[in-house]
Amino acid sequence: MLTSKSFSVFSFTFLVILLLSLLSHYLVLAQLNDKRRSNPFEFIEYLKGCHKGDKVKGIHDLKIYLEMFGYIDNNNYSKNQTHVDDDDFDELLEFAIKIYQLNYHLQSTGVLDANTVRMMEKPRCGIADIITGTTRMLSGKKRQQNHHGSSLFHTVDHYEFIEAFQLWAMNTPFKFSEIPNYESADMKISFRSGEHEDEDPFDGRGGILAHANPPTEGTLHFDADEPWGVGTTKGVFDLESVALHEIGHVLGLGHSSVKDSIMYATLGSGVRKGLYEDDIKGIKALYGV
Repeated sequence: MLTSKSFSVFSFTFLVILLLSLLSHYLVLAQLNDKRRSNPFEFIEYLKGCHKGDKVKGIHDLKIYLEMFGYIDNNNYSKNQTHVDDDDFDELLEFAIKIYQLNYHLQSTGVLDANTVRMMEKPRCGIADIITGTTRMLSGKKRQQNHHGSSLFHTVDHYEFIEAFQLWAMNTPFKFSEIPNYESADMKISFRSGEHEDEDPFDGRGGILAHANPPTEGTLHFDADEPWGVGTTKGVFDLESVALHEIGHVLGLGHSSVKDSIMYATLGSGVRKGLYEDDIKGIKALYGV
């Protein structure tokens, strides 16, 4: 028979076990949330110092990263009888890193040095730096498709998008008009998370901020999981700056190697940018403004 004292001890012990169980549960959730908040490009930090001839776990992921942004061509790997899906730091990977370093004005050594790792980890646009072949990003004279005439766009309720379109309209032969009908628009702006219909999933906070496709598809997708804001607020990404960049892609511009250009591939949090001389030269090269 349990006495009142023994029952109290039993209740207290049970309560302690329950609290410890709940605490353990919340610690696991916190760790998961921290993992979700981490930069998806963070793995590159652990490859710092790697060079040709190394075999290190994670190099396979680096090859995927460089393939995503146009620096690695699977066809080249097939021709050279090497494997893009292994952890070997081979000659083709070294060459890809050298091209990346050239594009971002880093010392072109092919070694994954601290400056290269720091650049690769930055949040950036999801559009590839190299669209066809291993070519340097161009400044002033961008290439891809041309698109002339008036354009209709459908946007979410953000004034920053309208401002971005107006800035491009001042420097192009285009006229942009907002319409309420999503399907009829030449350019369609929306916020998406993770997997969505264009087969280019977003990766949560950090990593890929946005991506765009030209008309006739004309989609501009922004990662809904990013901390968006206006201006130079610390810890958030300026929506108008990223919108200017993605509209540039829709108009036919590729990435620029000029750091101050709006078409530079990366953008830090708390940074606000406008159209730069290099962007204007690029759009004039396309449309003769």
